[in-house]
Order: sequence, then structure tokens, then C-alpha cells
Amino acid sequence: MDMKADDPALKMDYDTLTEWDARVQLAAAYRLVAHFGWDDLIFTHLSCRVPGPEHHFLLNPYGYLFHEITASSLVKVDKDGNAVDDDGKGKINPAGFTIHSAVHMARDDAHAVMHLHEPNCMAVSATEGGLKPLSQTAMLCQAHLAFHEYEGVALNLDERERLIRDMGDKNIMMLWNHGVLTAGKTVPEAFIYLYFFTRACEIQVRAGNGPHHLPQQQAIDTTRDQGQMLGGAGKLAWPGLVRIADDLYPGFRD
Repeated sequence: MDMKADDPALKMDYDTLTEWDARVQLAAAYRLVAHFGWDDLIFTHLSCRVPGPEHHFLLNPYGYLFHEITASSLVKVDKDGNAVDDDGKGKINPAGFTIHSAVHMARDDAHAVMHLHEPNCMAVSATEGGLKPLSQTAMLCQAHLAFHEYEGVALNLDERERLIRDMGDKNIMMLWNHGVLTAGKTVPEAFIYLYFFTRACEIQVRAGNGPHHLPQQQAIDTTRDQGQMLGGAGKLAWPGLVRIADDLYPGFRD
């Protein structure tokens, strides 16, 4: 597909997005999660805040597989989980609403929020110490990483207070015994945090139980500092990722 500068999928400045731009970008992210094999049937969720003062956000309709999501199929909900302009597209996942509404409501900068049960992330979240500095990829994530204790399936709205307390101003959160949550100013930024953390967990799982070679602490600290700019990699990688979505799942723009 010949992508143009005004392509909704490629707009990087959230402040200039329309609702349709946000829908196209989020639908692309759903298809890319399916492409990388990170989805869990219908049971995880990506969201994006709808531009404007209403504090609405977009979420997948419950029951759709990620490779089926399109821009128009996304459900717009308010902060209480009520569908806005409902045209019968379907209901949302209650656990998805709990997790995503917590971050969107508490963080003005969290325009995109992504939550996965990717198996490598879940495996690392079940290990003592969680993500270890076994790879450059992991060390680049360290500056952005927070942790939240498992409380059961996220149906209790009271958990929102603890989620946002534990996440603070970080953009990656390991959900112990559960998976991963990322946030970003844009869909590309949230996705790049997801990519790096998922890849870091995959590397750790492949490395096995060790013994492992660990870098010197100075190198770990240096790489952690260098990782402060990790979110900016989303702008560089996103056009190529959209080309993947267009090649394999061109219907995501519908």
C-alpha cells in the first residue's frame, strides 16, 4: 500500500489526531499483536483515549479475535464503562474496562494502554525477581518498569486505585503472575514498550535457569539511562509495523 503523509495510521502527534485516526492506529495495533502471536483469544485488550474533553476511550468488542478488529468495530466507552454512540457492536470485557479506565483516568499522558497475557511475560512474572538484566533489551526497559501484585481477575473497581498507585509515572508494569501493561502518549509509543518488554521476557525464558552471565553494574546503569528515550523508538518503527499490518491484514482500516 502506498502510504501518504496524511495517512491516519502514521500520524504521531496525539494532539492532532481525530477519533478516526485513533481508531485506525488502534486497529493496526490489534492486528500486529495477532501477527506477533501475543494475543490470548479474546481475553486481553488495547485501548486508546478518544481525542477531546469527554474522557472517552476505545476498546475491543468482547468476543472478537484480535485479527478481526477493525477501526469501525472498536467500542467507544466513557469512564464508567458505558458504551457511547452504541450501535449494537457488542459489549466490552469488564476486566479490560477496570484495568484500562484506571490508567486513562489517572494519567493525562496515557493516551494508549495495552495489556497482554503473552506467555513469556507471564512466565517471567511468575519468577522470583521478575525481569533480570540478562540482555540489552531488558536493561533498556528497566527505567520504565513498575510492578503490581496479582489480586484475581480484574473485576473489582477498587483495584484501580492500587493499579495507578503501583504504576506511578512508569510506562511498563509487570503484573505479577498475570502479564504486562504498557502506557504511552500514542499508540506507537505504547506498542514499542510492549515490543521491547515482550522480547526481553522471551530472551530470559530462552536463557533458562542459568547460570547466567550478568554485566557489570556500571553497564546496567548506563543502559538503563540510555533506555529513558525508549518510547521515541515508536516513531521510527511504527511506519514499518503499519506496512506489516497493511500487507497481512488490509481490512483493519475499515
